[in-house]
Amino acid sequence: MRKKAPHKPLVWLPACHRNLDLDDPGGYSVLADRYALAVTQLGLQPVLFPMALAEDIPCLLPLVDGVLLTGSPSNVEATHFGATALATDLLDPRRDKLTMQLVRAAIGDAVPLFGVCRGLQEINVALGGSLHQRVHELEGMLDHREVDSEDLEEQFAERHEVLLEPGSLFAEWAGGTRAMVNSLHGQGIQRLGEGLVAEAHAPDGLVEGVRVQGADTFACGVQWHPEWRHERHPFYQRTLEAFASACRDRRGRREEG
Repeated sequence: MRKKAPHKPLVWLPACHRNLDLDDPGGYSVLADRYALAVTQLGLQPVLFPMALAEDIPCLLPLVDGVLLTGSPSNVEATHFGATALATDLLDPRRDKLTMQLVRAAIGDAVPLFGVCRGLQEINVALGGSLHQRVHELEGMLDHREVDSEDLEEQFAERHEVLLEPGSLFAEWAGGTRAMVNSLHGQGIQRLGEGLVAEAHAPDGLVEGVRVQGADTFACGVQWHPEWRHERHPFYQRTLEAFASACRDRRGRREEG
């Protein structure tokens, strides 16, 4: 009898929502390939629930072994942290409604959670934190936006150093307390959400990496993009591997149970 292949851990990547075709007002559910590719290269299986609503989380979350909140051109709507959205903001209210609840549910149910760029900001806001809407307009702050180029290699090139807390998970993954990262964001953390611990800062003091204090499994977020060319960057790779390991552990426990 042929041995049954083990199931790959399933990682939920919440979709973004766009009106890509003006002749089709219904819109599209989209996901950047680089996130799904990185998950696949880690030996995990990315899954989408394109029409998932917050009320579906109790049914869907038990089916997966991890949640990866991706980056996006859209911003978390400022009304979620007591501010007014800017006229220039690209928003995604469907994603906001889902992820604000999904963050808390994943932490509460000990489902591994990793937030990248917008995903970090979602974790922060879901836990009661707030965001700077235009970091580059603040005195003394760096311009954290990507360079104006159509070349993705230029956009995702390492831009600045991050300072990592000694003894932190981030320092362990980086093999030290400093690492170079890419930078492609306009918003950034202003006030930390409840239970978040800042473990990485940009040179201007902006919080760029967090963990959820007391979480029962992997629960972290980063402002940079470790999914991009992670195989070339040991810090990115180790960060993703730590998330993948937590997902595999959850899968193993579910199969045993």
